[in-house]
Amino acid sequence: MSEPAVRASGLAKGFGEGATRVEVLRGFDVQVESGEMLAVVGPSGVGKSTLLHLLGLLDRPDQGSLELFGTDTGRLTVEERARWRNRHIGFVFQFHALLPEFTLAENAAMPLLIAGVKRREALHRAAGLLEQVGLASRANHFPDQLSGGEQQRGALARALVAGPRLLLADEPTGNLDAANARAVFGLLRQLHLSRQLTSVIVTHNEALAGQCDRILSMARVDVSGRGVRS
Repeated sequence: MSEPAVRASGLAKGFGEGATRVEVLRGFDVQVESGEMLAVVGPSGVGKSTLLHLLGLLDRPDQGSLELFGTDTGRLTVEERARWRNRHIGFVFQFHALLPEFTLAENAAMPLLIAGVKRREALHRAAGLLEQVGLASRANHFPDQLSGGEQQRGALARALVAGPRLLLADEPTGNLDAANARAVFGLLRQLHLSRQLTSVIVTHNEALAGQCDRILSMARVDVSGRGVRS
């Protein structure tokens, strides 16, 4: 049996100090198998986005351990975390977060450019991803010239251009109408399978969550301070 892609144990994360401190996660355990698509659901404010930030190495837990594909991330320096994140993790957010001063092709190529890949090669690889998501003809357009669905498909291309092993998506269809939401999620699912990704998808859309391999339900921390989930 292959090693889990994600193994988190006893994760705790809070914000603020003293009387104003809010404990978002406490004693949180989760395991995601390699190749699995996991949907994370729960009410707003329960810590779903905080969990993604920890899994994506954008933040550190206050307590607990996190292994990604066998790597103990707690042992990584700031620089090592940044390199690991760039090489192995792709992000898709609710709001596409495309940079307005760059074309769609340049936006899609950005993770490669940041990693030091030559511009010509980076744009070539980005073009291949844009073709896969049906945006080859829009490569030289700027974000404000694209529809919401096109922008989110472009964000998906950007997330995958560096060939990540782990895809993290935070409400990837939350800003789209029903038709575009189904189209974007269908594309995400197709690319998850064809690229043999491990994916963690935060969503409020129960119909889309039901298309994932497994659903993790998060609930608010109870009076004992333990994170409740099923």
